[in-house]
Amino acid sequence: MINLETPKKHKALVGQAHQVAMNLLRPNSRKYDKAEHEYPVELDMLAAMIDGLSESGASEGAGATGVRRSEDSADKSVKNGANLASVLSIQEMCWGDVGLTLSMPRQGLGNSAIASVANEEQLEKFKGVWAGMAITEPGCGSDSANIQTTAVLDGDEYVINGEKIYVTAGDRADAIVVWATLDKELGRAAIKSFVVEKGTPGMTVERLEKKLGIKASDTATIVFENCRVPKENLLGSPDIDPKQGFAGAMATFDNTRPLVASMALGVSRAALELTRDLLEQAGVEIDYDKPALNQSAAAAAYLQMEADWEAADLLTLQAAWMADNRKANSTEASMAKAKAGRVGTDITLRCVELAGTVGYSEQDLLEKWARDSKILDIFEGTQQIQQLIVARRILGKSSAELK
Repeated sequence: MINLETPKKHKALVGQAHQVAMNLLRPNSRKYDKAEHEYPVELDMLAAMIDGLSESGASEGAGATGVRRSEDSADKSVKNGANLASVLSIQEMCWGDVGLTLSMPRQGLGNSAIASVANEEQLEKFKGVWAGMAITEPGCGSDSANIQTTAVLDGDEYVINGEKIYVTAGDRADAIVVWATLDKELGRAAIKSFVVEKGTPGMTVERLEKKLGIKASDTATIVFENCRVPKENLLGSPDIDPKQGFAGAMATFDNTRPLVASMALGVSRAALELTRDLLEQAGVEIDYDKPALNQSAAAAAYLQMEADWEAADLLTLQAAWMADNRKANSTEASMAKAKAGRVGTDITLRCVELAGTVGYSEQDLLEKWARDSKILDIFEGTQQIQQLIVARRILGKSSAELK
């Protein structure tokens, strides 16, 4: 029988994450929302604590964006591993604050790219590195296959040229995982990812963006001009395999999309909990033993939001569990991202409406959570892109057949 409780092996980690969110992230949430681009120094102590836990082996999955699938094909047992631990713990962290969670040192989205496709030597080389991820370009948003940034092999180095925008942690990270094409004429199959370490000549942070939400997290535009990186910094195999196509690069998203879904779940759960308290204070009773149509409009709306949240949560847990058990999860990862991204924005905005003036003002964090949640429906692939991916998978259509 399916068990929907948090696995015992992860309860301590989830509890620690909630304590951090409650005692460190939530209290500093408004401070760094108003101080955009100011580095949250409080996170340095937290990063040091996580490093200590990781070294002691006490925090499986604490490296929330550095999960890696098990490759032990002989082990057929069912696992609740690092992927599940990551989505559970990151949901708790984002219950505290999304922007601060994205600002965690050594926990960048680029770490998932390294974990997904790097070989053993690269995993060791980049161990402990805080990696951002650079995919989006001025003329290339959700269609990652249309990347124009180039990487040309010159001796023992690749020369990278191009521009990347909306790079999360682009100015603070130790390195950036850059997606570039080895040959534009070969299409998707030629797209590879490269680790470009901070300070590499030819890599310039042009500007930091001012944003609607997640203001605690820096978002950069980075230009690469004849930027030379060692050929060993190409993640995975340098071979171009037309049969594999874009699969190697897209494997990164199978890891990161459930994580982004869990971020949306965390911030929307925070909004639901606060809204319920505000409704109770206003005398609105939410009765789980009565049909929604027999309750007030506010109570009925709350019950609908809670049901949507539960559905998104189960999809996210499924995608993470499948990754832990070495099952192909591309469809499920996109389903989770699509559902949770939409649910996150719907819930946080509806909670602002239900709370009235309290929701719209800065008296509480409801308006901030509504602003923060929007990006979670956009980055790592927009709502529309996720629906397209799911449709292609279900119908067995290629990207050329279903656009």
